[in-house]
Amino acid sequence: MLGTVADHSRPLRRAAAAVGAVALIAMAAVPASADTGGRLPGDLVLGPLKSLTGVKTGSVVELPALFANKGDKALEKVYLTYSLSEGLAFRGSAPSNCELIGMNRESDAPLMICEFNQTVKAGGIYAPEKAPSLTVLDDALNESVSVMVSTYYTGGLDNFPNVWHGTGPAMQLTELPPTTPVGDGHHPTRKDDDQVDGAGMRVDVVNTADLQMALREKSRAGKTLTLEATFSNAGPGEVKHYDSETSLTKFQFKAPAGTTVTKIDNRCHKITTGSYNCVPYTHPNLWVGATDSFAVTLRVDKAVPGAKASVALENKARPYDKNKKNDSATLLINKDSGSTGGTGTTNGGTTGGSSTGGHTTGGSSTGGGSTGGDGSTSSTGGSTGTGGSGSTGGSATGGSATTGSSGASATGGNLASTGSGATLPLAGAAAATLAVGAGAVLLVRRRAARS
Repeated sequence: MLGTVADHSRPLRRAAAAVGAVALIAMAAVPASADTGGRLPGDLVLGPLKSLTGVKTGSVVELPALFANKGDKALEKVYLTYSLSEGLAFRGSAPSNCELIGMNRESDAPLMICEFNQTVKAGGIYAPEKAPSLTVLDDALNESVSVMVSTYYTGGLDNFPNVWHGTGPAMQLTELPPTTPVGDGHHPTRKDDDQVDGAGMRVDVVNTADLQMALREKSRAGKTLTLEATFSNAGPGEVKHYDSETSLTKFQFKAPAGTTVTKIDNRCHKITTGSYNCVPYTHPNLWVGATDSFAVTLRVDKAVPGAKASVALENKARPYDKNKKNDSATLLINKDSGSTGGTGTTNGGTTGGSSTGGHTTGGSSTGGGSTGGDGSTSSTGGSTGTGGSGSTGGSATGGSATTGSSGASATGGNLASTGSGATLPLAGAAAATLAVGAGAVLLVRRRAARS
């Protein structure tokens, strides 16, 4: 089960943002026309959004968006809705004609809805005179932003109980030259007087995420041995997973020689005798400090000197994970034919020694990531430093994977303790609502009285 030692306000936002921020909007925002059996082209169209790559953590980026009224009637009011993934935050005070919508903290709100009581003339092209600015947080990695333009108020879902009214200077629209490229929009839709269009963009950040495997002996009674495999993300980046149909990654467990697997976590599926593919919980996001533990019960049939159990992440592209040495772990079951009790070795390290790796520091990746059909997130380039070392049978500092009979622990706030965490129900709720597509908003419309 997943757990985390991070600030619990962030998991609350993560669950809420997953509900409101990752799916294509226009299909659900306005009902299809009953007369035609399909959606009608919208008069309001959103201009192209340009994805950003090579963005650094701690930097500030602007969120430009333009739209056009391609109809033959002027509009007296329009709304712009902005939705952010968890590694991004709105910067500064919200404009007075905007609302921030979120869970429990204004500075962590993932949605901003702005109302413009300005005439948008037929054929006109408009954009806010000052684009909203965003702060790139320390755990940002493969982020997304969605923007929606509409003629109606798209209020927050029930999952967003708090609304904060902006106190900054009002945001105004400015008309752009008629030659400004707009295109035909993304999913322009209209139904009677309701019009909407929306799209998403990627914000790929120079950062790393250190995925780790650990293995320890949990208990031993007679010929019965219970092991615990742990999958974790030591950060510093949070890996977003936009494909709800596939797993971000899997790992393989191999039982030691001379043993028989009598019980294993139900998320592990047998490949061959003693070998299993296991699927960690990674939807919708793999949070920094999250761990997922798998129990395996073995029957020791005979003592085999040097017998080892092992776990290893699948051979899959993860360019953001620069430290490959802790992608696997082994556990020595018997040091000799007459011994009992496990001695852990991590990443091929020696007993009592250490292996270089652990939590990466100063690592970077450039060019950003892209989510492929297999649900993996990739990026190119970059470099990495080395962090703390993984030690045998004890603990690790800074997020290093640890194994051994005494179990894995961590200091520095990177790794969580093994076992159930308070964030699992929220994460599960978020995963249930996740839809394919990077960065657009799915918002349940609350019709407001039009003025």
